[in-house]
Amino acid sequence: MGKCNIRKGIIIDEAKKRSNKANLAFPDAMVENYANLIPNLKLPDKDDKHVLAAAIKTNANVIVTNNLKDFPQKYLSQFGISIKSADDFIADIIDLNNEKAIKAFRELVLNRRNPNLDEYQVLDNLRKNGVKNSADYLHSLL
Repeated sequence: MGKCNIRKGIIIDEAKKRSNKANLAFPDAMVENYANLIPNLKLPDKDDKHVLAAAIKTNANVIVTNNLKDFPQKYLSQFGISIKSADDFIADIIDLNNEKAIKAFRELVLNRRNPNLDEYQVLDNLRKNGVKNSADYLHSLL
């Protein structure tokens, strides 16, 4: 049997497949030519510099990550960028249009298979996976 290449719990071929699907779905999301910015950036974790460099290159307003401690807001503000957790970002999206958010959530639940879960079970799973505020917000709208 051949060697299985795994990175961060995902088989390399599967990671490439997912990346290709994302690039096809969001072609404008691909950021290039930002590497020259990396050496001058100062973050607590040097492995995160590419994220900030890409955000600067695209004139992003916000970086969405659950790794808040490695992106100091005071430093990011020098570049006109703020930081948000995924939970806060999703809650903001829900707040922009409650009706569309509920419709999308219900479609997600209806199309869910293996296991088939109802709305409240899906909300519980969201809570368990770190999107508690968003799940609570959706729950209050049902």
